[in-house]
This record gives sequence, structure tokens and C-alpha cells, in this order.
Amino acid sequence: MPNCDWINKLRTVIGAVALSGGLIASTNVRAADYDVGPIHIAQPWARATPKGASSGAGYMTITNNGTAPDRVSCLSSDLSAQCQIHTMTMDNGVMKMRPVEGGLEVKPGETLVLKPSSLHIMFVDLKRPLNKGDTVEATLQFEKAATVKVAFPVVAIGAATPGASTGSGSMMEGHDGTMQMNKH
Repeated sequence: MPNCDWINKLRTVIGAVALSGGLIASTNVRAADYDVGPIHIAQPWARATPKGASSGAGYMTITNNGTAPDRVSCLSSDLSAQCQIHTMTMDNGVMKMRPVEGGLEVKPGETLVLKPSSLHIMFVDLKRPLNKGDTVEATLQFEKAATVKVAFPVVAIGAATPGASTGSGSMMEGHDGTMQMNKH
């Protein structure tokens, strides 16, 4: 019977490589941060959309390190006909999304977290589905700070907010286009 030690070592190496590849693939995408005057934009990201979806959502954290309030609006996106900042509320079990008229105010010293089931960027009339691994570019306009292009890396459908605990619920778009509560 031939010596099988080298086969067992090879299996161990292949298993370790496969495992490390899986760990790398499952880690959160680290997006670039942006500074526009006193405004700091951190961790922009978007979720993939199911085939046939006409809209998608983007998220980020905006901090106003200045002494005056500012307002932000989404001017354009490379993968959608329109982009808007939306608010999301639940009313008697029905989700309601509405555009934020006149832009979203960011008060001095305030940090706003745009996240699932809350404030978010809405990419309206998608030119194609958002696929995991894509990047969506959006141009944001601040009244006082300036205009900035922000890249939103696209993560999997239903992905949790990067850095969030897995114990919380979040909204996700179902394959039929309806929004569903995702309990982790």
C-alpha cells in the first residue's frame, strides 16, 4: 500500500485554502470614506436587487463636523434614472417610503445613519439589477459643503448593515419585489 501522508497533507492544505477563501468572501466590503468641507461620509454600501426590481437602496453614515447645518440631496446615479433620499416608516404594519423634500438636514455635530428600515438613498428606475460585487456611483449635493461622487459597493440581497449585530431585524426586498422583515 503506497504512503498516503502526502495525500492527507494535500487535503489539509486544500481545506485550509477553501476555508480561508470562504472567510474572505464573507467579510464586509470596506468602502471609501469621503470628506466634503466639514461633512464626513462613511461606509457607503448598497444591497443587490432581485431580477426585475425597478429600484434599489443605498446606505451610509453622514457626520457634520461643522458649526452650521447643511442639507444633502441625491442628484444623480450611474445605474438609475433618479436617486432620492427617502424616509421609511411603518404604519399599522404597512411600510411607507417617501422622498425627503428639500434634502435631508444634517445639524452641526450630528451623525445620521442611513440604514435599512430607515433613511436611505433610493435608486429609482434602475437601468439594470444591482449585483453583488458591483459599485453604484451617486452624486450627492450639499447646500454648503459641495458636490461629491460617492461609490456604493453592492453586497448580497438581505445583507445586514456592515458592523451591525446579527441579532437585529432588518427589512429586505423579497424575490417578488415586496418588502419583508428579515429576523436574524
